[in-house]
Amino acid sequence: IVSELSTNAIRHTASGLDSGIFHLAVAVSTRIVAVSVTDDGGTGAAPKIEHQDHEAEHGRGLDMVSLIAHRVVVHSSDQGYTVTAELYADPRLGGRSC
Repeated sequence: IVSELSTNAIRHTASGLDSGIFHLAVAVSTRIVAVSVTDDGGTGAAPKIEHQDHEAEHGRGLDMVSLIAHRVVVHSSDQGYTVTAELYADPRLGGRSC
């Protein structure tokens, strides 16, 4: 998940420019592990989950993240987008554990 979200920020936003950066945050509680990547913006389109056909060579990453994570949330800000993937810390809470 970290690799996919970070790669998306670098490949699809101003974070991939020479002066670009992105921020990675990991929050851990007894219930949830949340991985967030905030990009530098520079794109008019928000990140979205796309279901590609079998022939497609790109565009499956965020869909795969959504299959692994309990929930994926996209927040916009003045500077870019933050994509957060949440995973249950304990599988007894009703989902896949991290």
